[in-house]
Amino acid sequence: MLDLLLKGGLVFDGTGAPPVCADIGIVAGRIVRLAPGIDEAARTTRDVGGQWIVPGFIDIHTHYDVEVEIAPGLAESVRHGVTSVVMGNCSLSLTVGEAPDLADIFLRVESLPAPLVRKWLAQSVSWGSPQAYLAHLRSLPLGPNVAPLLGHSALRAAVMGLERSLHEAASDDDLARMRALAGQALDAGCFGISVDMVHWHKVSGAFAGRSVPSHYAAAREYRMLADLCRERDAVFQVTPNPQNGLSFLLILAMSTGLFRPPLRATVLSALDMSDHPQLWRLFPLITFVVNRLLGGNLRFQTLAEPFAIYADGPITPLFEEFAAGVELNSCATAAARRALWASDAFRARFRADWQRRELRTFHRDPARMWIVASPEADQVGRSVAEVAAARGSDATAALIDLLATHDEQLRWVACGANERPAIRRRLLAHPHIHPGFTDAGAHSRNLAFFDGALAVLREAVSTACMSPERAIARVTGEVARWFNLDAGELREGRRADLLVLSPAALKTAVPAPLEIADPLLEGARRMVKRGSAAAVASVFIAGIEVVRDGEPLPVLGTVRTGTLLAPTVKVRGQAAVLARYRNRIDDELVDHPFCDYWDIFVFKHQDRRNVLLHCLAVLMMYGSGLALLTTWNLWWLLLVPASQATGLAGHWLFERSHVDMRDVVFSWRASRCLNRMFFAVLRGRYWHEVGRVRNEFALFREAAA
Repeated sequence: MLDLLLKGGLVFDGTGAPPVCADIGIVAGRIVRLAPGIDEAARTTRDVGGQWIVPGFIDIHTHYDVEVEIAPGLAESVRHGVTSVVMGNCSLSLTVGEAPDLADIFLRVESLPAPLVRKWLAQSVSWGSPQAYLAHLRSLPLGPNVAPLLGHSALRAAVMGLERSLHEAASDDDLARMRALAGQALDAGCFGISVDMVHWHKVSGAFAGRSVPSHYAAAREYRMLADLCRERDAVFQVTPNPQNGLSFLLILAMSTGLFRPPLRATVLSALDMSDHPQLWRLFPLITFVVNRLLGGNLRFQTLAEPFAIYADGPITPLFEEFAAGVELNSCATAAARRALWASDAFRARFRADWQRRELRTFHRDPARMWIVASPEADQVGRSVAEVAAARGSDATAALIDLLATHDEQLRWVACGANERPAIRRRLLAHPHIHPGFTDAGAHSRNLAFFDGALAVLREAVSTACMSPERAIARVTGEVARWFNLDAGELREGRRADLLVLSPAALKTAVPAPLEIADPLLEGARRMVKRGSAAAVASVFIAGIEVVRDGEPLPVLGTVRTGTLLAPTVKVRGQAAVLARYRNRIDDELVDHPFCDYWDIFVFKHQDRRNVLLHCLAVLMMYGSGLALLTTWNLWWLLLVPASQATGLAGHWLFERSHVDMRDVVFSWRASRCLNRMFFAVLRGRYWHEVGRVRNEFALFREAAA
């Protein structure tokens, strides 16, 4: 008997294929039937006619490492359809290290409320090893599935001690110990390593105001960690320093893979910066150069909404990028901040920092800082610049006065990126830019992008910027395949992590965030999203309904529905990883049954027009040699690069299969297969080979399903 039967839904499988009207039968948390008209007995049968059944969403950038210890249901994400989360981003994780040190890092960098951290510290245990930490995660009543990364800041502090990690370069012995411990974490089941180079991620505690440990690493330390990921084809998540162009160059250099395995790098963040309106064009260009020309596997992350950040007076991550703002954020009390404002010298420093011309991630424009709460009611809804004009003062002076007078009672919001809908949609649709960067679990009073995946689908349905099946694949199967997650697709035999959506409700706008008093945080204020109730009819994790009509059910976080995910691809050694990449049949590294490179070659050359251009390229190659021997005119050698360009044109115009750059420049295997294809076409045997490999691949996929 089936445990659950969903009847009559429009099923999107997460691969980007067109949807089909079908029923889904579930037993013991897995899909056992997916077909039209299933007529089997079930303990629960539900008619979902007129609704969509889609894979559970995957949030690839969260900071739930502390919250999952307190409230493992992670309800704020699950209520919006998220059934799998990647945590341990931006160099922050609990995988290794001492609890007090980790608390100092998490508390300020991710603006976690002190009550939450105190709760965690009161019950924290020392894992002793990455293996023990992952075993601990498995013991929790997880709501969604969890995929952990190893945080470099946690690793560095564990090996060097927090003080040394914030002030010194790692010694050779430190690097050896880090490499050994990181290797243990990857072998135990971590999906990769996260590093952080940005200067405005600060720690609290005794070293308040210092950047996180990962920021102080030398290039050789980053390269060591990148090579560890390269040897296992693991994820390398990195946050570059926007004020240091060398950090971008280092990341790009590490990502290339012409004569070595590429680095599976995911980089924050591809945003349309309001103050730099042409900057967004760099992200597609960079991925083209790194991935297409230099053999890399680089992905950026972007956000599906305008990047609006709320602030409580001077307490905001936006102020962490200039010295006077760091001083304010380092103050533990309002009285300490008032003491700073009482100093004319500090006010002068704040003004100088605020007005300094430099590359900024926060625009510092009072005309675009909107007051949403204030003890003076007439200020609400106005910009700081408008308040200044009404007072007859300059904007910076008005800002200083507002912050000094009202402190955290002044609540304001600023948006500095992703404000142009057309550009935002182009970034969301780019194949090498993943929807992500929600920061779910962090910055509890600053932002609320828990519904980032649902926002992608709303954008697609309301504007037709991409098809619904494409939008769903972007936040399910596509990111699952890249991150090596066993999630994101609806097929027989797979986990029953799925959503029932009401398509008409997806045409509504993305709701604005609001503040609630969260019992989890002992009543502390938290920004959340509501408004998904009409769209999210149900969320099922392992076949268990955990959300209905947008509201979490009591089972969420009390019964274990999620699991600790394990990487789907386990490969070890640079030679093995390089072979896997060079032998891929497309950019997504889809598994295939082919062992002989000739079969791989044929599978990637099936379009007759592409094959014709490759045959023409072979004729040009031989013609150049013959013409050179006949005339001794070296100009004929130009036909050699022209022949390579002709073959590339075939792929670009007619068949976008993966092209390995080493094969383009020259490799014996590519040369052998080109010649074999040319003569097979002349003999009329090539299309028989195409049919053979197609059939072999179809049988392989059928067996895998």
